[in-house]
Amino acid sequence: MFNKNIKLILAFLIIAYAVYQFIEGYIGNGIFLILLSLIFIFLYFRNEIILLAFLRMRKQDMVGTEKWLGKIKNPDAALVKKQQGYYNYLHGIIFSQKNLTQAEKYFKKALKLGLNMDYDVAMAKLSLAGIAMQKRRKREATTLLQEAKKLDKNNMLTDQIKMMQQQMKKI
Repeated sequence: MFNKNIKLILAFLIIAYAVYQFIEGYIGNGIFLILLSLIFIFLYFRNEIILLAFLRMRKQDMVGTEKWLGKIKNPDAALVKKQQGYYNYLHGIIFSQKNLTQAEKYFKKALKLGLNMDYDVAMAKLSLAGIAMQKRRKREATTLLQEAKKLDKNNMLTDQIKMMQQQMKKI
């Protein structure tokens, strides 16, 4: 895994060499090099380790997800701001099964850094509402549930929200 700035430098150098190839008359080489540089530009915006961690998460492999996330030694240097949000979001999901206090910290940091998809923001707020409910903070849990309900435009979390509201009545 390269630092995010190294990826941009590599892309720039490859594009410069592609221009040189165009000038020399090697059009095929130039086109190939431009396509190669697009890979580094893509990986600048979508970190390869985060993508692999999400693949492990889809398979419900929490240990594998944590292993892939562990390969990112310095998230501030290696990831852009939104990727840092998803890095913390994934850690929050992992720790929600182990340590609720740490999971809450990771989810709050993920929301502060920002997540691209409304569904992810809704899921993070729903998880925070569940943590707040378990810690007997009913008012905070209610507001977080309402925010999650507003963000869930595709009604993918409707059942979980209703279930949490039923549990809140028991508190």
